[in-house]
Amino acid sequence: MPALNVLSNLFTTLYNNETRRKKECIVIPSSRFSSDVLRTMQKYRYIGEFEQIDDARAGKFRIQLLAKITKCGIITPRFSVKKDGYLDWERQYLPAYSMGLLVVSTSEGIMSHHEAQERGLGGILIGYVY
Repeated sequence: MPALNVLSNLFTTLYNNETRRKKECIVIPSSRFSSDVLRTMQKYRYIGEFEQIDDARAGKFRIQLLAKITKCGIITPRFSVKKDGYLDWERQYLPAYSMGLLVVSTSEGIMSHHEAQERGLGGILIGYVY
Protein backbone atom coordinates (compact mmCIF):
# COMPACT_ATOMS: atom_id res chain seq x y z
CA MET A 1 0.00 0.00 0.00
CA PRO A 2 1.47 3.43 -0.88
CA ALA A 3 2.58 5.65 2.00
CA LEU A 4 0.10 8.31 0.91
CA ASN A 5 -2.88 6.03 1.52
CA VAL A 6 -1.49 4.88 4.86
CA LEU A 7 -1.07 8.48 6.01
CA SER A 8 -4.45 9.52 4.65
CA ASN A 9 -6.05 6.65 6.55
CA LEU A 10 -4.20 7.68 9.72
CA PHE A 11 -5.37 11.31 9.58
CA THR A 12 -8.93 10.36 8.58
CA THR A 13 -9.25 7.84 11.42
CA LEU A 14 -7.85 10.32 13.96
CA TYR A 15 -10.20 13.07 12.80
CA ASN A 16 -13.30 10.84 12.70
CA ASN A 17 -12.66 9.44 16.19
CA GLU A 18 -11.93 12.90 17.61
CA THR A 19 -15.24 14.25 16.26
CA ARG A 20 -17.02 11.32 17.90
CA ARG A 21 -15.30 12.14 21.23
CA LYS A 22 -13.65 8.72 21.51
CA LYS A 23 -10.90 8.19 24.09
CA GLU A 24 -8.78 6.00 21.82
CA CYS A 25 -8.70 4.60 18.32
CA ILE A 26 -7.13 1.81 16.31
CA VAL A 27 -5.41 2.66 13.03
CA ILE A 28 -4.59 -0.03 10.46
CA PRO A 29 -2.01 -0.47 8.87
CA SER A 30 1.05 0.73 10.75
CA SER A 31 4.34 1.88 9.28
CA ARG A 32 7.55 3.49 10.47
CA PHE A 33 6.61 6.65 8.57
CA SER A 34 3.22 6.81 10.36
CA SER A 35 4.99 6.21 13.66
CA ASP A 36 7.25 9.23 13.06
CA VAL A 37 4.23 11.40 12.21
CA LEU A 38 2.45 10.23 15.39
CA ARG A 39 5.57 10.97 17.46
CA THR A 40 5.56 14.55 16.11
CA MET A 41 1.86 14.95 16.94
CA GLN A 42 2.48 13.51 20.41
CA LYS A 43 5.33 15.95 21.03
CA TYR A 44 2.94 18.87 20.47
CA ARG A 45 0.21 17.22 22.62
CA TYR A 46 -2.31 16.55 19.84
CA ILE A 47 -2.44 12.88 20.84
CA GLY A 48 -1.52 10.97 23.98
CA GLU A 49 0.39 7.71 24.19
CA PHE A 50 0.35 5.32 21.27
CA GLU A 51 1.57 1.79 20.78
CA GLN A 52 2.33 -0.23 17.69
CA ILE A 53 0.78 -3.67 17.76
CA ASP A 54 2.28 -6.42 15.63
CA ASP A 55 -0.60 -8.64 14.53
CA ALA A 56 1.43 -10.71 12.00
CA ARG A 57 -0.34 -8.82 9.20
CA ALA A 58 0.05 -5.12 8.42
CA GLY A 59 0.24 -4.10 12.09
CA LYS A 60 -1.83 -1.45 13.83
CA PHE A 61 -1.61 1.47 16.23
CA ARG A 62 -3.62 2.00 19.40
CA ILE A 63 -3.71 5.77 19.95
CA GLN A 64 -4.94 7.65 23.02
CA LEU A 65 -6.94 10.73 21.99
CA LEU A 66 -6.84 13.98 23.98
CA ALA A 67 -9.70 15.87 22.23
CA LYS A 68 -7.21 18.43 20.88
CA ILE A 69 -7.54 17.87 17.12
CA THR A 70 -9.98 20.19 15.37
CA LYS A 71 -8.85 19.30 11.87
CA CYS A 72 -6.05 17.29 10.29
CA GLY A 73 -5.23 16.05 6.83
CA ILE A 74 -2.58 15.23 4.30
CA ILE A 75 -1.21 17.73 1.81
CA THR A 76 -1.28 16.52 -1.79
CA PRO A 77 0.59 16.90 -3.96
CA ARG A 78 3.63 16.86 -1.69
CA PHE A 79 5.07 20.36 -2.01
CA SER A 80 8.72 21.18 -1.42
CA VAL A 81 9.29 24.09 0.91
CA LYS A 82 12.44 26.12 1.43
CA LYS A 83 13.72 26.95 4.90
CA ASP A 84 12.28 30.47 4.73
CA GLY A 85 9.02 29.56 2.94
CA TYR A 86 6.90 28.14 5.77
CA LEU A 87 4.88 31.32 6.38
CA ASP A 88 3.09 31.07 3.01
CA TRP A 89 2.10 27.46 3.68
CA GLU A 90 0.98 28.32 7.22
CA ARG A 91 -1.40 30.90 5.78
CA GLN A 92 -2.79 28.36 3.35
CA TYR A 93 -3.32 25.38 5.66
CA LEU A 94 -3.55 26.69 9.24
CA PRO A 95 -6.32 28.91 10.66
CA ALA A 96 -4.03 31.38 12.44
CA TYR A 97 -0.36 32.14 13.02
CA SER A 98 1.15 29.82 15.67
CA MET A 99 -2.05 27.76 15.79
CA GLY A 100 -1.47 24.19 14.66
CA LEU A 101 1.46 22.67 12.85
CA LEU A 102 2.55 21.52 9.45
CA VAL A 103 4.20 18.10 9.40
CA VAL A 104 7.36 18.19 7.29
CA SER A 105 9.72 15.51 6.05
CA THR A 106 13.28 16.86 6.18
CA SER A 107 16.74 15.43 5.72
CA GLU A 108 16.82 14.99 9.52
CA GLY A 109 13.50 13.15 9.72
CA ILE A 110 9.83 13.96 10.26
CA MET A 111 9.19 17.10 12.32
CA SER A 112 6.91 20.10 12.70
CA HIS A 113 7.46 23.20 10.62
CA HIS A 114 8.31 25.09 13.83
CA GLU A 115 11.21 22.75 14.53
CA ALA A 116 12.33 22.78 10.88
CA GLN A 117 12.39 26.61 10.92
CA GLU A 118 14.44 26.61 14.12
CA ARG A 119 16.98 24.25 12.58
CA GLY A 120 16.99 26.12 9.26
CA LEU A 121 15.76 23.14 7.25
CA GLY A 122 13.58 22.94 4.18
CA GLY A 123 11.61 19.83 3.36
CA ILE A 124 8.49 18.31 1.89
CA LEU A 125 5.05 19.07 3.35
CA ILE A 126 3.19 15.96 4.48
CA GLY A 127 0.17 17.13 6.44
CA TYR A 128 -1.32 19.60 8.88
CA VAL A 129 -2.94 19.44 12.32
CA TYR A 130 -4.78 22.07 14.37
